[in-house]
Amino acid sequence: MAVIAEPRTKRSAVRKATHPTKSAETRAALNMRIQPDLRNLIDRAAEMTGKNRTDFVLDAARQAAQATLLDQVHVQLKPEAYAAFVQRLDAPPQPNEQLRRTMQTPPVWS
Repeated sequence: MAVIAEPRTKRSAVRKATHPTKSAETRAALNMRIQPDLRNLIDRAAEMTGKNRTDFVLDAARQAAQATLLDQVHVQLKPEAYAAFVQRLDAPPQPNEQLRRTMQTPPVWS
């Protein structure tokens, strides 16, 4: 089974191999144009979370980037392994003590 989580190019692999610590030591600028009403919205939200604008925007961008990349993870299986995987997904759960307890516990909304 192969899991591909991040597309890599030769250039990025070479850059990482030749300068492994340089990118960790430096910071790059990210400039953007923004409408005043959107900037005010971001500033209000950043203030409510106790962050400055830069930290708030970077945190939100990082979360969005990670979610996007996680949605793009590609798993490759041999046909036999895929068939076994689908069969397990489609099979009813096997009774066990934890499942019995869960099924006997009253839901919180009742």
